[in-house]
Amino acid sequence: MPLPTAADLAEYAARRTRLMQTVGDGDIVIVPAARETVRNRDVHHRFRQDSDFWYLTGFPEPDAIAVLAPGRKQGTYLLFVRPRNPEREIWDGRRAGPEGAVRDYGAEQAFTIDQFAEQLPQLLAGRERIDYTLGEYPVRDAEITACVRQIRELSRRGPAAPAAFVALEATLHEQRLIKSAHELGQIRHACAVSARAHLRAMRYARPSRHEYQVAAEIHHEFELAGMQPGYGSIVGAGDNACILHYVENDAELRDGQLLLIDAGGEYRGYTADITRTFPVGGRYSGPQREIYELVLAAQLAAIAELKPGNDSGRPHQVATRVLTEGMVALGLLSGDVDELIRTEAHKRFYMHGTGHWLGMDVHDVGRYRLAGKHRPFAPGMVMTVEPGLYVAPGSQGVDPCFHGIGVRIEDDVLVTEGGPEVLTAGVPKAIAEVEALMREARRDGDARRAA
Repeated sequence: MPLPTAADLAEYAARRTRLMQTVGDGDIVIVPAARETVRNRDVHHRFRQDSDFWYLTGFPEPDAIAVLAPGRKQGTYLLFVRPRNPEREIWDGRRAGPEGAVRDYGAEQAFTIDQFAEQLPQLLAGRERIDYTLGEYPVRDAEITACVRQIRELSRRGPAAPAAFVALEATLHEQRLIKSAHELGQIRHACAVSARAHLRAMRYARPSRHEYQVAAEIHHEFELAGMQPGYGSIVGAGDNACILHYVENDAELRDGQLLLIDAGGEYRGYTADITRTFPVGGRYSGPQREIYELVLAAQLAAIAELKPGNDSGRPHQVATRVLTEGMVALGLLSGDVDELIRTEAHKRFYMHGTGHWLGMDVHDVGRYRLAGKHRPFAPGMVMTVEPGLYVAPGSQGVDPCFHGIGVRIEDDVLVTEGGPEVLTAGVPKAIAEVEALMREARRDGDARRAA
């Protein structure tokens, strides 16, 4: 991971300042970094930093802690990090150490991680609240709660102990919901690379190839751009497209199938999330076309609802109505549309929501409801829009021509003053455009083989 630029450091500093202004001088904010996790003997999973910690610091190493102490004279931003260790650095890579935390990452003070418990009493003393999410890092929970108990026992002779813990969801997660221009630059890049990956996969996919080979093409494009998958890629052909979180990716592609790909790359902590469903053989069959056009109509109607001031529940409501009306027309459902929606009959074929917040986490943070109501959209929010229909093999009472058809179409959409901006428009989704891309890919493939 390259060192942060001056623009990066200014962005992190602005985020910390905003958070400290929100919580006030009586609070102290404690945010642990992620810890490495073991994959199997002597091997760790690829490290991915905790999103809250990354958002505030840009510091890429595990086993660190960020402390924000508003009003503290010696410095309001402290980092506790692993010490330099030449022997371990030969095996595991370079460490910043406290000196690098100050020099390269903007900390006003930095200590080694084993000094955290020692420094904690003076950091907590006199604070009213601790902004810290309990339950995610048990070792840190124990250190912090033990220190609070210690201060309480000594409070008659000194400063009072903090009286409450406040979960970061109440402050930091709401701040993360609205993306800055700097963040949108990262998201746009992730979306652009991910769009190229989907195009690559669509050009590559054909009968007799395997789902994992298609996934490899996607991941190759991510790696070329110095990125990694933002989540486990879903590459499901035929019946597998009806499994929402299909991850085996091991089946052979066959002519006449649809291939559903849900994949997005992560760039400097920000991920894209794109789904396309296209015909392996190059053309949609009649039933496939009918299902696909219905899902696309629902998606376009839902995207149009992402406008400032609109109820954030509207995309799902609108998509559900379009899909339910269409399912009645196709004979998948029968009855009054309003009653079918009220009884959630549509969930037999459309069982998930229409979208979620997107950012540093593929299912990003931020409340969907305020005071019991769907919150209104505001500029700077980014949401996925991903309706789908899934007719499982053997579905009773359904024309067999629809069996095994699973379709989902997903784009990443930015809410702006001028209306919704689709950040992933680089991947075609109109039937004519998809089929034209597949024909072009076949021609190019045939020409290369002939040469």
